Amino acid sequence: MNHPPDTQAGSDPSTDKLDAAVFKVAGVVVLGAIMSILDITVVTVAIPTFQLEFETSYAIAAWTMTGYTLALATVIPLTGWAADRFGTKRLYMMALTFFVLGSVLCSFAWNIESLIAFRVIQGIGGGMLMPLGMTIMTHAAGPQRVGRVMAVLGVPMLLGPIGGPILGGWLIDAFSWHWIFLINLPIGVIALALAFIVFPSDKPEPSESFDFLGMLLASPGLALFLFGVSSIPEQGTIASARVLAPAAVGLVLMVAFVFHALRTEHPLIDLHLFRNRSLTFAVLTMVLFAIAFFGAGLLLPSYLQQVRGESALAAGLLIAPQGLGAMLTMPIAGRFVDKIGPGKIVLVGITLITIGTSFFTQLQADTSYIAMCGALFVMGLGMGCTMMPIMTAAIQTLTHQQVARGSTLMNIINQTAGSIGTATMSVVLTNLLKDQQFAGPAIASNSNPAIAGQLPPGAIEAGLKQAAEAFSHTYIVALVLIVLTLVPAFFLPRTKPKNPEVADAPAALVH
Repeated sequence: MNHPPDTQAGSDPSTDKLDAAVFKVAGVVVLGAIMSILDITVVTVAIPTFQLEFETSYAIAAWTMTGYTLALATVIPLTGWAADRFGTKRLYMMALTFFVLGSVLCSFAWNIESLIAFRVIQGIGGGMLMPLGMTIMTHAAGPQRVGRVMAVLGVPMLLGPIGGPILGGWLIDAFSWHWIFLINLPIGVIALALAFIVFPSDKPEPSESFDFLGMLLASPGLALFLFGVSSIPEQGTIASARVLAPAAVGLVLMVAFVFHALRTEHPLIDLHLFRNRSLTFAVLTMVLFAIAFFGAGLLLPSYLQQVRGESALAAGLLIAPQGLGAMLTMPIAGRFVDKIGPGKIVLVGITLITIGTSFFTQLQADTSYIAMCGALFVMGLGMGCTMMPIMTAAIQTLTHQQVARGSTLMNIINQTAGSIGTATMSVVLTNLLKDQQFAGPAIASNSNPAIAGQLPPGAIEAGLKQAAEAFSHTYIVALVLIVLTLVPAFFLPRTKPKNPEVADAPAALVH
């Protein structure tokens, strides 16, 4: 494939300064990314509402999240090929349409099964928005400025887990659960109109055939594997047929895909990209970081609601300092990544996250909120120096033709590792809570005070202390994973990126 270099509405990638054309493209991409990422987290606070509304169990209601995530992961592998075949603008607008259509259908759901089905439709569109957005922005800015545009795209990635519960809690309290989906309609229509106006016209040159066998192996393999992993918290053990059967079949399909991809000239997911040293270490760093970050992201909202008795909205607001910290460092980190490379920035970020996470390994039932907010702010400072610089490390050394495939690969890694992290932390926490005599009843007494009267004196205090201890011990697992992230991060590039279009790129890397 030989695309001509993009001339994004007058943008000149050879200059060091970000111009108005790049900012316009970034604005549209961020609008789409915010919707996609918020919808992963906004539903977390709505699950109890779905339980009551549709008279179902928590485990079934939780599939409104899992179904969306599985659709997201399944469609991401197709995005790289489809972007080359149809062009990024057309595909982005189609993905937005699917997402908005799915959102509207969700608001009209009449039972839990229909809601889960409509969330899958929403996920098909949402899964394409992030990798497409990364591709469009990278083409607009050029490799010399990709750190700064990735910093812009990183805002919704880091603020989504914080803003989602706050927005969801407010919409449900003030209006109804339908509005957590209907709010996407006006935003989506605006994003569609802006994408049509701002994005440059597509000039796709489809010279690659579609890897149909790869699709039959990769997408079902990824979906089955994540289905198995996502079932672990519900089953309470890995040794369950519901977990092992789909995960094993998914793993076999993915291994088969690896062998197929390495022998195919134009595979669905381009594994030949791993010959790029920077991308390989960026992937290893992202795997460990995403498992720890997304897994630990579940813990604090649950602690605040279950141990401290806070509402979903209050819990969301208490986590906000993390977002503020990320907002401060992200633009600075983006600028420095373009000047000195991502390696040093990521090491600083992981060190800050390690310091912040260490605090939460000492959680108690009465830990000071002020100290907690301070630790979250330090973690946020680290987050702003970590996630998008890792993405940048992978993308900035790729040629123009490889960007769509590279961003697709990184999004698959991110999604898969995040699902593994969520399942891992859920299982660790659930098993620790099970081992405590009074933790379960003490947590339940926060939502049902009548339970307190049925327990012996001092049981509530002892139970909340035990529950807090279970959360703090689970944070130790997250801390170990964060520290391990330092190993691959040490090998990330520490110099200003060269332009891969003019550098001597290995021939095997170029399609």
